[in-house]
Amino acid sequence: MELSFEYKDIKLAYMVEGEGDTIVLLHGWGCDKSIWRRTAEFLVPHFRVVSVDFAGFGSSQEPSSVWGVEEYTRSIEALLSSLGVVRPTLCGHSFGGRVSILYASRNEVASVVLTDAAGVKPRRSFSYYRKVYTYKLMKRLMPLLIGDKKAQMLLDQRRAKSGSSDYNRATPMMRAILSKCVNEDLCHAMPKITAPTLLFWGDMDTATPIADAHTMERLIPNAGLVVAEGAGHFAFLEQEELWRGALKSFLKIK
Repeated sequence: MELSFEYKDIKLAYMVEGEGDTIVLLHGWGCDKSIWRRTAEFLVPHFRVVSVDFAGFGSSQEPSSVWGVEEYTRSIEALLSSLGVVRPTLCGHSFGGRVSILYASRNEVASVVLTDAAGVKPRRSFSYYRKVYTYKLMKRLMPLLIGDKKAQMLLDQRRAKSGSSDYNRATPMMRAILSKCVNEDLCHAMPKITAPTLLFWGDMDTATPIADAHTMERLIPNAGLVVAEGAGHFAFLEQEELWRGALKSFLKIK
């Protein structure tokens, strides 16, 4: 059954299943807690499983201000505190990895699982910055030259062609939040994670490339990497048998 928790006047939806030590499942951008359904089914016989819809996703309400990774992490800290959770295992995919990294860097956790996780600021090419600053210049000048309505139409068309699918599908508030979060580099927090950490990565991931996994393996003191060959950004779904085997070994499931 879906439950709700109020954090700063925002309703966060979550589910709790099973009994025992707690493992928290944190989804990626553009997804919700349902993406963990099969993983949760595997874990529930052995753990108390908490799966959460981040603010602005699934059944959770959208933030009323521009949140960054800090605000998202605080919301999860508040939720777990309300549930009396101590020393959880965190399992984060993509954006959920960002929150897992920051949470684990300043709270006691039993272990951490990061799968195709974000957190290493991407290296941008010159052409990327050229497109970004051209768009910003157009946004500033076009309303003055051709009027607000026509300018907005042309800007929307340009964004649809050049923006990511996550960005284009988002509301204006969630676009602002995505722009803030995607540029946050969490490498400074990684050495503060002292808990055992499993990195599970698709070697064909283009969103958070395997180079990011190697960076995390180097910066997180007690991290080990499992590579899912041929898998992309959703390696835990694409190679489920390998994923379950890695979890079984890392979490010492009998």
